Amino acid sequence: MEWRLRPDPQGAGEEAARILRAAAHEAVARRGQFLVALSGGRTPWEMLRQLAPQPLPWPQIQIFQVDDRQAPLGHPERNLTHLTALLVSSGALPPSNLHAMPMELPDLAEAARQYAQTLQGLAGMPPVLDLVHLGLGADGHTASLLPDDPVLAVADEDVAATGVYQGYRRLTLTYPLLNRARTILWLVTGSDKAPALARLAAGDTGQPAGRIRRDGAIIVADAAAARLLPPAPPG
Repeated sequence: MEWRLRPDPQGAGEEAARILRAAAHEAVARRGQFLVALSGGRTPWEMLRQLAPQPLPWPQIQIFQVDDRQAPLGHPERNLTHLTALLVSSGALPPSNLHAMPMELPDLAEAARQYAQTLQGLAGMPPVLDLVHLGLGADGHTASLLPDDPVLAVADEDVAATGVYQGYRRLTLTYPLLNRARTILWLVTGSDKAPALARLAAGDTGQPAGRIRRDGAIIVADAAAARLLPPAPPG
């Protein structure tokens, strides 16, 4: 693990955007495209605002969702709503390059199957992404890999449905796909995340986030989230 600590959420977002920019340029130069999966929530908004106006090779960037809630298109609780607003409406990402999880389908098992096919069509079989951006919940979840949910045990599918969490069922990328990514980028801000981040640093696999591979991982955190870390976080 590589650690990059910044004083506040804005600085953390700026650093994460720099990492994404560099990864995009490198992937396009090496492989002709940049395949990236982005998480939702409020934490990455500053990162995405910093990224959107950059002169990136946007036509060669394919963006997937790490997870989303089962809610209508355009709903404020949909992660897709904010990705669209920040990268398509306010940025230069072609709309067809943002690959939405089909959360309008009533059958989430079918939605998971369709999204897995989308990933395979662009990222190979099995799909390998250049970078996956992850957040960290105060309860130790990442993506929608939720404590005590059966989705944690999925080992033979790249996309799966969860049970109800905070009022919504969800689709999520699973451990097999996440752990195949070339780079994992964590962005963690806020004092409430500090205990979970300390457990992640210590390699505690008792929380869902602890089962994400550590090699090839970069953790960007603000001072509040890092307040319980040792002076030199373990690699």
